[in-house]
Amino acid sequence: MARRFSRVFHGLAFLAGLADFPAQAAGQAATVTVQSTRDPVDKSYRKMIKGMERFEREHALAPSAPLRFQLLPRLPTVNMSGITLRVAGDSTSIPVAVAADNSFVLPRNEAALREDAAVLANRKTTSMTWRAQIITPGLPAGTRRLGDMRLECRVGVEAGLVSNSSPLFAWVTNALSSPDQVCGSPDGNYLFFADRPVFAVTLRAGERVETLPFKMMYAGGEQTRADLQYCDCQVMLDRTFYAPIWDASWPNDTLVEFTYMEDAP
Repeated sequence: MARRFSRVFHGLAFLAGLADFPAQAAGQAATVTVQSTRDPVDKSYRKMIKGMERFEREHALAPSAPLRFQLLPRLPTVNMSGITLRVAGDSTSIPVAVAADNSFVLPRNEAALREDAAVLANRKTTSMTWRAQIITPGLPAGTRRLGDMRLECRVGVEAGLVSNSSPLFAWVTNALSSPDQVCGSPDGNYLFFADRPVFAVTLRAGERVETLPFKMMYAGGEQTRADLQYCDCQVMLDRTFYAPIWDASWPNDTLVEFTYMEDAP
């Protein structure tokens, strides 16, 4: 117990000072951000449908997993209860049911597609971020499956969900913005979020076991206090990590195991 407390203490101490670290450590790859074409709480319905179509085409990466989308907080003050969503076009307004974990399934509607509708939430601009949610049922507690995460990245980028917007990296955004580029390159830097603050992330495939290095945790330790406002990890930095989804030597059935900073509530 004392050792676990010590690890949690040091993890929290690091996170408390992380925002003051230099934005770019020597020798590390440049951070890539992916901008959406709309406001962060106003997503393109057409793009999200394209993400759904990509899920259907590449479902073999996660053959037992369904597709949902999920809303996550960007600001500490945002109230994540009672969120409502709707698809809004020139003549269409379609309510979207939101589950208790703020995940949802997007309905397909031809009129909304023709009208280039938006998916609207009843929250302020930049208050939330969006992600695809692809989770194979029946996995051990505290784990994810790497193939699910590979598909999650491709669907999320195709759907235009990631709302990082730092002007510093605009040139990189233009150069590395397709799902294949972002999700297939070690420089893509697509952030994943654990369920709660995480101390370590370990990959396990048969006898091969590796713990992610520090540079793949907490948004790579690259976010300064000034830059943090542009990252959709803004209030969830202690839950973030990069996964080697580009590395084909890890099979899709690789388990991604989390060591959390605290026990589940």
